[in-house]
Amino acid sequence: MRLSIVSSDSAPPGFELPLRLLLAFRLIIDELHERIAREGHPDLRPMHGFVFQAIGPDGTTAVELGRRLGISKQAAGKTVEQLEQLGYVERGSDPADARRKVVRLTARGVDCLVRSARIFDELRAQWSDTLGEERLRALETDLRTLAPGDPFRLDTPRWFGTP
Repeated sequence: MRLSIVSSDSAPPGFELPLRLLLAFRLIIDELHERIAREGHPDLRPMHGFVFQAIGPDGTTAVELGRRLGISKQAAGKTVEQLEQLGYVERGSDPADARRKVVRLTARGVDCLVRSARIFDELRAQWSDTLGEERLRALETDLRTLAPGDPFRLDTPRWFGTP
């Protein structure tokens, strides 16, 4: 059963806001993945972007990756294995502690992030063309007010798997 949305002269129901935010997120992410696929990265999935951010510029261990994503070490290991097979990450020893295995982005992984950043800027520019720069900046300011904190916060247990 789908709930109907009320007329434009009354306040929309509370459930519409998170659905609209999710829809906007999906539109941006889906368009990003269509474009990034055309630019040589057809195997990437939306979760991979979160993984790349969780790995960070200095790399991380599978245990820490799992903690940052709110998934088990085993699930993190499987994801790393998949991305390693695709050429986006590599595992190596930590120079400070040879017993520790660190996951790092490869040149292919970094290329993907650079292309993604450019595409996100292009998508933002399209939204600016549609809404106007002033309205888009106001929307961004309002979202920062409503959702303060680090936008790269990835500790979202149960979003990516079982903690």
